[in-house]
Amino acid sequence: MPFDFAILDWIQGSLRGEFLDFLVPRITALGDHGTIWILLAAALLLFPKTRRMGAAVAAALLLEFVACDLFIKPLIARPRPCDLNGAVGLLIPRPNGHSFPSGHTGSSFAAAFALWRGRSPLRIPALGLAVLIGLSRLYLYVHFPTDVLGGLLLGLATGWVGEWLTRRRWGLGDTP
Repeated sequence: MPFDFAILDWIQGSLRGEFLDFLVPRITALGDHGTIWILLAAALLLFPKTRRMGAAVAAALLLEFVACDLFIKPLIARPRPCDLNGAVGLLIPRPNGHSFPSGHTGSSFAAAFALWRGRSPLRIPALGLAVLIGLSRLYLYVHFPTDVLGGLLLGLATGWVGEWLTRRRWGLGDTP
């Protein structure tokens, strides 16, 4: 954990500023409750040409939610950095729940990786947004770097499985 705090403290000491203090809470809000990714999945599901990708994103998000919020977070029950170091003022309300893994990061990478595996034209912007959302959790001092890494890995796994399941359901074989 000292390594985690060293990174967080470096971010607080080197990167904090008025512009990022304004911008980063808005970036992280895009990942609140996975809303942006749920809306993307719903929009993709509306059109026959993108329906399979919408189903892949939806499946990945559902798998990530179950694994992260219903199993891993309660099992690990890791406190958030803001709970262990109250000296850093939060720019957002303290999130509910435990710290590991980062659900914002997990859902973002689940959606982005499902799009990536399916070779969607949205894969690069989705990946960029996923990276920004993950980094925002560090800037805001609500997750440790290892929480974000755990969310990233969980997101990659659930994104892969979500896309694989829909590929099989659509009878497209096992590889993209």
